[in-house]
Amino acid sequence: MMALNFTSERNEKLLIERKKNYTIRPGDVSGVYQENSVVWITVGKKYAPKRKLFTAFLDRVKVKRFAELTKDELAHQNPDIKTVADLIANFEEIYQKTLSEDDLVTVIGFSEIIGE
Repeated sequence: MMALNFTSERNEKLLIERKKNYTIRPGDVSGVYQENSVVWITVGKKYAPKRKLFTAFLDRVKVKRFAELTKDELAHQNPDIKTVADLIANFEEIYQKTLSEDDLVTVIGFSEIIGE
């Protein structure tokens, strides 16, 4: 079973409250996370134990450029991020590299599987 892992406490809170159902990942990761797949949604720091929150269905996996992201995609990624520039700044801090609006991202939309 594949896992879609989240490392920040903010994301963990949003996931537990079921307020987050998109994730935007830098680069093209569509070969790893394929549409119509089932994954575990997990939380935990890199190289540390992870905790499974729920099982999810990947409803949408789309590769696009930062500049093409919609307000809806940004809001479902993180309600505190309002603009593409905000997301790029956030990602530059997380990933410790310079990014631009022309760089590729993968938008992953998921929904919880209930009753497993």
